Amino acid sequence: MHGYFTTEHDEELREQVRAFAEAHVRPRVPEMETARSVQHDLSRLIARQGWIGVTIDARYGGLGLGHVAKTIVIEELARVSGAMGAMAQASQLRVAKLIHFGSPEQKKTWLPAIAGGDVLPTIAVTELSSGGHVLGMEASARREGDSYVINGRKVHVGNSHVGDLHGIVVRTGPGSGGLSAFLVEADRPGCSLGDLRPTMGLHGFGFGELHFEDCRVPAANLLGREGDGLKAAYSSSTLYGRPNLAAVALGIHRAVVEETAAFVSERHRYGKALSALPTVKRKLGQMQSRLMTARLTLYHAADLLDRGLPCDAELMNAKLINAEYALDSARTAMEVHAACALFTDRPVERYLRDAHHIYAPAGTSDIQLLRLAEVALGTSRGQWSELFATPVVASQT
Repeated sequence: MHGYFTTEHDEELREQVRAFAEAHVRPRVPEMETARSVQHDLSRLIARQGWIGVTIDARYGGLGLGHVAKTIVIEELARVSGAMGAMAQASQLRVAKLIHFGSPEQKKTWLPAIAGGDVLPTIAVTELSSGGHVLGMEASARREGDSYVINGRKVHVGNSHVGDLHGIVVRTGPGSGGLSAFLVEADRPGCSLGDLRPTMGLHGFGFGELHFEDCRVPAANLLGREGDGLKAAYSSSTLYGRPNLAAVALGIHRAVVEETAAFVSERHRYGKALSALPTVKRKLGQMQSRLMTARLTLYHAADLLDRGLPCDAELMNAKLINAEYALDSARTAMEVHAACALFTDRPVERYLRDAHHIYAPAGTSDIQLLRLAEVALGTSRGQWSELFATPVVASQT
């Protein structure tokens, strides 16, 4: 598939990210698994490579390479560490709100800092009482003169404990038109972090809580207009969240297949490598088939997005297929490894744990299927990929 959806420049980027990940990320994985703590230094090191700004226009210091290139960055980092792939995708998800809703002054202030790795952004939408039901959120902002005062609590915030700039969606009024998006600097009085709870996987990546207690921000920190919050949340989730998470799953999936192929080639039974056994070969072939299909769905969707073509359904399908297939192959790998999969000297159990974290964000598989059913029935309501189309194909060649 390389060369079909990717350019020579894209593949050069892949080699750069892969070499970096092998040299600087892989040696840290054992420590990350043992400590289970957020990797502040490593997150900053990755950001300083300029990869968080892969979709930021060159006039703001970004690479301006689009969604295929973004997919490559996330995939290659996740192949070595799902946690660092998740870190990169979460920051890039925040970039979407600035690109699509930021004022000229906001873009001028923040995009160069993000592109240069000086600022790591987050996105905070989810609340404990509403989960993925965005309209059920209760966190609020009230206007007081030239400021807004924010109160509430956000959970499952990617990069919560390494972020410098939080992009939040809160209530400024009733109903679907009563949600608004804001930029909140992490050091603002009234903005604080909740405890970071231990998780099953993605050790090294922090997704914790943000608490707002009479946190006052200038009115200039409003993204877009009052009432744009729902659009900001849904569009960034569709155009960035789904393909980004699919890319994390794809990187984990690739690692699963590579590890399993190496394992069955080096382990012997009855005088032959495990790879010679028909039952083992069948399982490995099934994993490879899933990987190829998952890769195709994602790169096809990212390519359509880069071309400015309607592709909401393809983005949903990419998230669905990659999340499900990565889990399926990880479980198959556990079967192939048998008892060896249960020990941490081999990474397959880590891949399984990490893959489970990709299922829920940006919509569970059930949500993707419901939306795809609407596409089949002809009842879907417009496409964010049409509304925010920004073709970048010319800049990739």
